[in-house]
Amino acid sequence: MSEVTKNPWTELRRLTAARIALGRAGTSLPTSAHLDFQFDHARARDAVHRPLDADAVEAALHAQNLDVFRVHSAAPDRATYLQRPDLGRRLDESSREKLQPNPCDLALVVADGLSSLAIETNVAPFLAVLLPMLRQENFTLGPVALAAQSRVALGDEIGQALGAKIVLVLIGERPGLSSPDSMGLYLTYAPQKGRTDADRNCISNIRPEGLTYTAAARKTIYLLGAAQKRGLSGVQLKDETDADGLTLTSEAVEASGFG
Repeated sequence: MSEVTKNPWTELRRLTAARIALGRAGTSLPTSAHLDFQFDHARARDAVHRPLDADAVEAALHAQNLDVFRVHSAAPDRATYLQRPDLGRRLDESSREKLQPNPCDLALVVADGLSSLAIETNVAPFLAVLLPMLRQENFTLGPVALAAQSRVALGDEIGQALGAKIVLVLIGERPGLSSPDSMGLYLTYAPQKGRTDADRNCISNIRPEGLTYTAAARKTIYLLGAAQKRGLSGVQLKDETDADGLTLTSEAVEASGFG
């Protein structure tokens, strides 16, 4: 049996969940590192296929005094959703028929995406931080759409139908080997079908071990305010906040190249 040869970067492992300094046994990974990889791969795979507990998520949203309605993409099941991303970007007929105009500053869409675990874990505590900030800034909210088998672009159709100035999609991100529960936010000003990724702003890796709820909420409030003031979003709208979501000084903005 080969002895495990340690990597000189072993000390750095305490600073990151990334797979670094694993060592080796002969020409292969040590058994423990190999088993850890298999376990994390299984967690990521399970997160993709795990169905959203919509009842629990809806109850958590109701507990924060939010009106909720459910919609479904044109992908009828998970297998189709994974094989046909285009179907996840548009509503099915029954969902389209139930959408009624409800003009507001902001429409929230809570979507399972590629990790329902991310939504079940993060959406309620994140909104508990974000909602008071939205109220303080006097944003009017429409009812929350709870979307199944959804891709990001589904939010554009929902926001357009509601007549919202801005749509904010909270969605489960593609699982990583160390982050099966990562939630992302996608913000679009003047949502409408046909919008592209260039028209959206993204805040990603929202979870306890990633970007904190408070930092993500501060970034969201900054982007919402800037989008509303400038009438745009996407590549033309830069996130001029620091890692903690605090707005940078004018000097820092200029130094960053965003000014």
